[in-house]
Amino acid sequence: MATLTGLTIIEMAGLGPAPFCGMMLADHGAEVIRVERANAPPGILDPAKDILNRGKRILSLDLKSREGLDQVLDLAKSADGLVEGFRPGVMERLGLGPEPLLCANPRLVYGRMTGWGQTGPLAQAPGHDIDYIALAGNLHGYGRPDGKPTPPANAVGDFGGGGMLLAFGMVAALLHASKSGEGQIIDCAMVDGAALIAAQTWNLHAMGLWEDERGVNLLDGGAPFYDSYQCADGKWIAVGAIEPQFYAALLKLADCDADPALQFDKSSWPLLSAHLSRTFSEHPRHHWTTTDGALDACIAPILSMAEAPHHPHNALRGTFVNIGANIQPAPAPRFSKTPA
Repeated sequence: MATLTGLTIIEMAGLGPAPFCGMMLADHGAEVIRVERANAPPGILDPAKDILNRGKRILSLDLKSREGLDQVLDLAKSADGLVEGFRPGVMERLGLGPEPLLCANPRLVYGRMTGWGQTGPLAQAPGHDIDYIALAGNLHGYGRPDGKPTPPANAVGDFGGGGMLLAFGMVAALLHASKSGEGQIIDCAMVDGAALIAAQTWNLHAMGLWEDERGVNLLDGGAPFYDSYQCADGKWIAVGAIEPQFYAALLKLADCDADPALQFDKSSWPLLSAHLSRTFSEHPRHHWTTTDGALDACIAPILSMAEAPHHPHNALRGTFVNIGANIQPAPAPRFSKTPA
């Protein structure tokens, strides 16, 4: 028994955030039935290696036929939830919009994943993660002060503010349905989710502790004690010594006589950054991550995708799993009584 065992979710096949939501629900026990269009042209993804399909049952249907649409309607009558990631209006044109499905099953939770949301002047506009996080105010703050904004792959909009937020929404609405007997529609927009993920940045900005510029703040690489540094072997380390005791350990490790009282004085940051850059470039990464005091200074190796699964900590916890010779992140979070 996993946390969501006994729930049935229909996932209308798509790309990225909606399938990620379905994967998370399947990881934790839900029966996820992914409805794919029969005879659809092949995409760039290999279905046999698509991690986002793990744990799902795949059903190929001709959604242009009455028979195929009726099969989806029949599934929805007994399902607990449905997830779709099309532009607003697409499911309605198929005859599979919220109205007929909730009419057939009033307990159904209908999750809608879009970039811009179901309403608003951009609702019908195309877009991708980079566009959503741009409009939400996130992208402006990613990167170095002397460089252009740098998108963090598609983690913030598609997967964090999109798929993961929809998974939370589905579970919350399913919990409500179990108590009230009432289903509902979830309007999950990646632009909304990206804005939400930046709540701490907005919090610090409201307190006067965050400048509305990239690469000059405490947590965006502006602070020399919260940054990355290249080592003698060309590899990199991450330093996150914010608290006074960790900052003191960093200064000791780097043989630096900077005044600890000036840690948050931005005028002192350029000199400290230069000192740390020189110091860390003198030895290979392994030296800095294993030397005495490294853990106290909050130093960690910046691992590649090839390295991360084999790090002793990740290996011991099973942070990554190998399924069919396909290394991938393991389900998270972990439950003491109902494992994924």
